[in-house]
Amino acid sequence: MGEMIRFKRPDGGQCDGYLAGPASGSKAPGIVVIQEWWGINDQIKGVAERLAEAGYRALVPDLYRGQVTMEAKEAEHLMSGLDFADAASQDIRGAVQYLKATGSAKAGVSGYCMGGALAVLAAIFVPESDANVTWYGYPPLEFVDAARIKAPLLGHWATQDQFFAIAGVDALEAKLKAGGAGFEFHRYDAKHAFANEEADSMNLPPLAYNPAAAELAWKRTLAFFAAHIR
Repeated sequence: MGEMIRFKRPDGGQCDGYLAGPASGSKAPGIVVIQEWWGINDQIKGVAERLAEAGYRALVPDLYRGQVTMEAKEAEHLMSGLDFADAASQDIRGAVQYLKATGSAKAGVSGYCMGGALAVLAAIFVPESDANVTWYGYPPLEFVDAARIKAPLLGHWATQDQFFAIAGVDALEAKLKAGGAGFEFHRYDAKHAFANEEADSMNLPPLAYNPAAAELAWKRTLAFFAAHIR
C-alpha cells in the first residue's frame, strides 16, 4: 500500500500526492500518474500500486486538493475549475522533480482521460520527464507546441471515444509529425475509459471497460517505460 506525501512545486508551493513504491526500494525509476476527472480515488491509487508491483515508484499528485467525486457533473465542475497550465508546470513537474531527486535518475508521466490531456501538456511543460504516456485524453491543439516535446510520447486511443474524438487524435498526430516530436500512437476498438475496471459501474454509456484492450495497452506501456526509464 502507498502513502500520502507532500512535495514542493517549482514555484515554492506544496502539493500532496499518493506514493506507492516497490519492494526494491527508493532507487527505482519513477512514474507520475495523473488522475481522471474523478480525483484521487481508489481506482487511480490502484494504478499506482500496480506500477509499484512492476518495479516503479508511482506518485499521483492531488490536483483537486483532496476533493474526490463519483458524480459526473461534479467531476466536470472540478475539472473545469482546474488550471491546466498550473497543474502541468507546477504540480506534475514538481512530482517528477521529487521522484528524480529522491530516487532514480529517470522518471516519466502517465495520465488517463483528463490526466491524459495533462500528460500531453507535461511532455511540453515538464522537461525533466524522460517518457510520457497519454491514455485517451488530449488538450486543445492550440496548446500543443510539438517542437518543445523532446521525450518520447506513447498514446492509447479509443476509436469510439465520445469525449476525445478520434479525429482529434488524427489532428494531434499530424501536429506532432510536423513538429518533429517522437511518438507512438495505438488505436483500440473501444470506448472512453477502456482501461478503467470501474467504468461499467459508473452508469455512463460513453464509458466501457474493455479488458482485452486494457491489457494490451498496459503491456505496451510497461514495454515503453522499460525502454526509456529503466
